[in-house]
Amino acid sequence: MKTKNDKAWEKIFKKYNILDEIKSNGFYEIPADHIREFREPRLMCKFDHKTNLPDIFKKNKLNILPLSTKSYIIGDFKLFEDINYDDSLIPKQMSIPAYIDTVKPTDLYSEASALHCAYITGMIDDFLGEESLFTVSGRMGSGKFNYNVFSSAGTSRQIDVSGAQIEIDGGYESHSNFVLIEAKKQKVKNFNIRQLYYPYRVWKERTNKVIRPVFFTISNDIFHFFEFNFEDDNTFNSISLVRQKNYIVNYEKITQQDVDYVVNRATTFVPEPEVPFPQADDFTKVIDLLSYLYEQDMTKEDIAEQLDFNKRQSDYYYNSCLYLGLANKYTNEEGTFATLNDEGKRIVRLPYRQKRLALAEKILQHEVFKEIYDKTIEEGKVSKDYIVSRMKHHKLYNINSESTFGRRASTIRGWVKWIMELPND
Repeated sequence: MKTKNDKAWEKIFKKYNILDEIKSNGFYEIPADHIREFREPRLMCKFDHKTNLPDIFKKNKLNILPLSTKSYIIGDFKLFEDINYDDSLIPKQMSIPAYIDTVKPTDLYSEASALHCAYITGMIDDFLGEESLFTVSGRMGSGKFNYNVFSSAGTSRQIDVSGAQIEIDGGYESHSNFVLIEAKKQKVKNFNIRQLYYPYRVWKERTNKVIRPVFFTISNDIFHFFEFNFEDDNTFNSISLVRQKNYIVNYEKITQQDVDYVVNRATTFVPEPEVPFPQADDFTKVIDLLSYLYEQDMTKEDIAEQLDFNKRQSDYYYNSCLYLGLANKYTNEEGTFATLNDEGKRIVRLPYRQKRLALAEKILQHEVFKEIYDKTIEEGKVSKDYIVSRMKHHKLYNINSESTFGRRASTIRGWVKWIMELPND
């Protein structure tokens, strides 16, 4: 599945002989107008994660950096930093002040709303270690600065920036610190260092306070904060993790009795829908996607571009929402879209505890999932062969090969595990 960016960049590389130019010079500077001939640069050059890179960039180990609002540079630049979530960290519970009525933990469908919630609950001050005020957000110019960036081979190149556009999701100032936050609405495997480095360099010239770059994600209602440091202000790749901490807004704990109640209710099953059976082992990512769909209808291409999914994963998770009966699809001149239906919207709006129990019930309404859940509770572990045998018995839609059965079996096991772990979440 080629995206619009894949197709446009292939045409640009061919028209301007970019690969030959990079082979000769080590880089290629491209005017924004040359990109605009095929598609808007703001859509063509925003790669927040490795998975967002067009195929021709991935194949040739290339990346792109903005030099100004009018030009970009393409080369073998090492731009991404991996994110590793420490699952042993217990989220600290925080509360929304009783007098606040306009921020609710069930309405965090954008980076901005999640940051507002983090601020008013005291998460940001707790992470910072002192009281702060929200002072900066939005787009602004970078001014002029230069820096060195390493390639994957370890060589360094100087980049000169003049008036590039930067965007800050949230800036919070205390007596001695200024925190710059880049926010994402889902767990990610990596992020583009530029998102922290460019704002860091801009504000380093504007304040004498300590600049503390923070990468923030919200997933499964957990607020994850990662503080980074640039050991050398003039080196893009000198980033290092300082610490991470997790938070959650106070919620009712899910008990085993809650889960048992949902399991015991699952006595009438829905017919297997005529949509591809899910291959989406991580159910928390399904929850993340539902939150995105609450804000806007999305194509598979949109999902691949906006979430940290590759193109194949976007297809799998798209179909998971359809399979659970929480989304429908429609087609117009712009493509085929997934849209949350009324039931999907109802569930997404529920508080933490009720939302997870409602989703568990949606899963268990499919008989094959209920059978594997019961068998796992009874025996502690179920073999893949047994899961496949039950899948074949239920004649699941359009699964025709042994290898496909095996891959889909891992989704059943993953979703059942998610339900079983709800009381310990």
